[in-house]
Amino acid sequence: MRMTRQAVTFGRPFFLNAVDVVQPSGTYMVDEALIEGLSFLACRRVRTNIDLPLPHVGPGSIQAVRVDPHELEGALAMTAALPQVDG
Repeated sequence: MRMTRQAVTFGRPFFLNAVDVVQPSGTYMVDEALIEGLSFLACRRVRTNIDLPLPHVGPGSIQAVRVDPHELEGALAMTAALPQVDG
């Protein structure tokens, strides 16, 4: 199994079904676990997590939340299509 980690930036607040509150705009880390084929070169996504802050625990505290990768891509595309909000 191979893991990838990348930073993704949301230009506006966003909502994911796996989380019960709207998340603020900003940059978040996303981890994906990929399984590679045994006899051929191919990868299949088996898990996607996003690291979200735990607001009532303290600075720097995060939780890894498993999300639907298609929903995550849709939320990124939606916030990228809107102008960024300062502040």
